[in-house]
Amino acid sequence: MSHAEPDEKVAVPAEAGDAPGRPVTISYIAETAGVSIPTVSKVINGRSGVASETRARVEALINRYGYRRPASSTRSNLVELVFDQLEHMWGIEVIRGVERVARQNRVGVVVTEFGPERNAVRYWIDDTLARRPDCVISVAQLSGEQRDQLRARGIPFVVLDPTSELPDGVPFVGATNWAGGRSATRHLIRLGHRRIAMIAGHDRILCCRARLDGFRSAMEVADLPVGDLVARAGLTTEGGHGAALRLLGRAERPTAIFASNDLQAVGVYQAARELGLRVPTDLSVVGFDDLPIAALVDPPLTTVHQPLAQMAVAATELALALGRGEKTQRTGLELATTLTVRGSTDAPPP
Repeated sequence: MSHAEPDEKVAVPAEAGDAPGRPVTISYIAETAGVSIPTVSKVINGRSGVASETRARVEALINRYGYRRPASSTRSNLVELVFDQLEHMWGIEVIRGVERVARQNRVGVVVTEFGPERNAVRYWIDDTLARRPDCVISVAQLSGEQRDQLRARGIPFVVLDPTSELPDGVPFVGATNWAGGRSATRHLIRLGHRRIAMIAGHDRILCCRARLDGFRSAMEVADLPVGDLVARAGLTTEGGHGAALRLLGRAERPTAIFASNDLQAVGVYQAARELGLRVPTDLSVVGFDDLPIAALVDPPLTTVHQPLAQMAVAATELALALGRGEKTQRTGLELATTLTVRGSTDAPPP
């Protein structure tokens, strides 16, 4: 026996065939789902009091027919920027890019952080739906359920620098991580290095996997062995420090290390100095990201420039365009990385 919500009528659902020729309305969604108009309204506005099965049925129809609330009733003049964890200069560069576009469009920016334990995840989606931002830029990885909830409320979202494979049609902005990894390795090969190590990030992170694949490709083309020259570590100074000590403690140590990001590279500097090695005389080092710290360390770090601020600008412009209902030619965009050569790389010691 089925149980209706307090404001829900029990009815035989209409045939879920093609939508009518006119724009889909709440009443059509309600009739097709076999529920009342107030129930559909609750789902659209993210309010409680709707059974999970009913909510899922209504959201599926909303997604199927592309129903969107009228723009005038949803615009809040807010862009929501969501991080898993906001730390280091990487996040600051992203915020700068988002705020640049927000100022030009006279919209505010709300920054949400899940935190290291991701304690805020379950509360975030409810708060976001209540705020009704014009759009969401997600550096954090949204679940399929969260993406469906945003779509059901007509809140467009763009994933910035995705760390995992996304379903087709999910808008994203990233960088050419594979090409960046290859260019960093080619630079070291051209300098004459033959024993080149890499500190790779966790394999589950998409950008880390792409950078490692670029490294391996360049080494393979140059007919150089990779073997045990890959060490995995977290994308932190501590991670780079520990991995570098392991690599440099071997009897036949590498003459160059390519780190998955600049923070790891700073850790390599620390390990080299502890072992009495000079950069770049005894050891060449290349990073990835080109954060401000790369130009401040001694010697300044050769690194792959990832256009973080420009990526954030592109993601925000795309998200706002989707919020205005504009049709976009591309939902996925990768911005080019470039190698910035500074003082941390040189020919290997004789």
